[in-house]
Amino acid sequence: MNFKTELFRSIQTIIDRRIAAHKTDRTYESIIKEITPKGYIILDDMGNDRTVKCCIPDMKLRKMQRVWVKEPLGNIGKLHICGIV
Repeated sequence: MNFKTELFRSIQTIIDRRIAAHKTDRTYESIIKEITPKGYIILDDMGNDRTVKCCIPDMKLRKMQRVWVKEPLGNIGKLHICGIV
């Protein structure tokens, strides 16, 4: 075995694990598909339907409107609408 190659692979594995475990806010564009009493049905970044709330006070959104959606610290359960495109 080549010592340099093994060392490089080990470092690369450590870096890949750190990047995968890193939690950050993600904001991306989506569209409102439906409006229900529970909230707005939007498409998440994987193409799945999600029911979310809007954090903009007194904002009236409509179907097929493009919005910005925020996923705080990678937690899909706290997904919410944070802006209008």
